[in-house]
Amino acid sequence: MMDLKITLIQSNLHWENVDQNLAMFTDKINAINETTDIIILPEMFNTGFSMDSERLAERMNGKTLNWMMEMSKKTNSVIVGSLIITEHDEYYNRLVWAQPNGDYYTYDKRHLFRMAGEHDYFKAGSELLIIHYKGWRICPLVCYDLRFPVWSRNTTEDGEIAYDCLIYIANWPEVRKAPWSKLLEARAIENQCYVVGVNRVGPV
Repeated sequence: MMDLKITLIQSNLHWENVDQNLAMFTDKINAINETTDIIILPEMFNTGFSMDSERLAERMNGKTLNWMMEMSKKTNSVIVGSLIITEHDEYYNRLVWAQPNGDYYTYDKRHLFRMAGEHDYFKAGSELLIIHYKGWRICPLVCYDLRFPVWSRNTTEDGEIAYDCLIYIANWPEVRKAPWSKLLEARAIENQCYVVGVNRVGPV
């Protein structure tokens, strides 16, 4: 297993403004002055954690995914983040893993945050994603998934280890920063793996 360099970008977001967020993250990514393998952005990095799914949703050939693919190719790094996607008249909080070779993989957030009504505007995913990249097995998850340890249990049907690293991208509020930190540590301990947590920061 080779070393893996991961760059985390935790940023304030421009509320429901895709163009401003993409321009901001373009500047932040262009400012990275060293080689990196994976660049991770927060949950709903292009809009903020909005429930206006019908107005803000993009299709998989839309502006944000194309931007992710372009930035991945330009930097020769994986770009990871989630956005609002519509498919078959449903809306998803979808994580996208975009690779420099033009391939991409997706994971739809399984555990929707009911206290914010997320389940009223989005459809929950049903399948985990395990990505094999540069000798690593990586499982990317989204925000509220962190509170459900059974969903990320690190075993296969044969009882083998499923992954080496968990990634959580989030829009986790400051008032619950203690659970955020403690639960990230707990997932690492119980699964005997590396855990990467990337949050949105700044005022609401």
